[in-house]
Amino acid sequence: MKAYVFPGQGSQFVGMGKDLYDNSEQAKALFEQANDILGFRITDMMFDGTDADLKQTKVTQPAIFIHSVVLAKVMGSKFAPEMVAGHSLGEFSALVSAQAMTFEDGLRLVSERALAMQAACEMQTSTMAAIIGLEDAVVEEVCSTIDGVVPANYNCPGQLVISGSVEGIDKACEALSAKGAKRALKLSVSGAFHSPFMEPARTRLATAIENTKFSSPICPVYQNVTASAVTNPDEIRSNLVAQLTAPVRWTQTVRNMLAAGADSFTEVGPGSVLQGLVKKVDRSLSTTGICKWDDIA
Repeated sequence: MKAYVFPGQGSQFVGMGKDLYDNSEQAKALFEQANDILGFRITDMMFDGTDADLKQTKVTQPAIFIHSVVLAKVMGSKFAPEMVAGHSLGEFSALVSAQAMTFEDGLRLVSERALAMQAACEMQTSTMAAIIGLEDAVVEEVCSTIDGVVPANYNCPGQLVISGSVEGIDKACEALSAKGAKRALKLSVSGAFHSPFMEPARTRLATAIENTKFSSPICPVYQNVTASAVTNPDEIRSNLVAQLTAPVRWTQTVRNMLAAGADSFTEVGPGSVLQGLVKKVDRSLSTTGICKWDDIA
């Protein structure tokens, strides 16, 4: 069974999508529609901007979403998923590509999400760290002993990202290094994503999500919060609201997709991060990426 997966924040690169814009009238129309919806020319930053331009949260999240969804749409009948999933932000790309909501509504939600998360980051100083080389249970146990620190991204076996206060993350990194972590690396992020620090963003985004129309997707969507297949629009909506303060259960998602019969994974969007994470769950898996016009052709 074919599984398609969609990347999250951090996969952006300067020039992303320009080849699609130049080679496909359909892609060009979608990019211009995105510029109109956002009220600024995000294409200028995607195609010709700087790394600093693309690292602005209000730009990063819509840029990755637009690139991913445009790729899926330009693929046309070649895009034939039997199941989909997306990592954090990528869940929105997955839902639009699986026709659970429209491109326009998805982009509006992603833009609101980016602004809400940035505002939440500015309210309280917080951060994240990647813990490499420990069992999830060990990381969970240490987090449970430190106020304000929680597991945030279960990326693959032996790689779990934690979120929390700067003081709490420092303390957790020290404790986890003592437990035998190969690395406990603080990340260059603006805040503690997928943690209670995002509660103001969750509240703000919930209103926008509740006012958005969701439909039954063309295939099961494995959502971050539960790592389970979902097709019910109301369930999709509630999971999407919960996502901002809940961990991304990517390891569990890939394992559940495998258990349901997935035998090939195609990453749609910038970069190849998810292909690497999928391989770390099961090295025998077939993985490919659709990132550029040539990949479609």
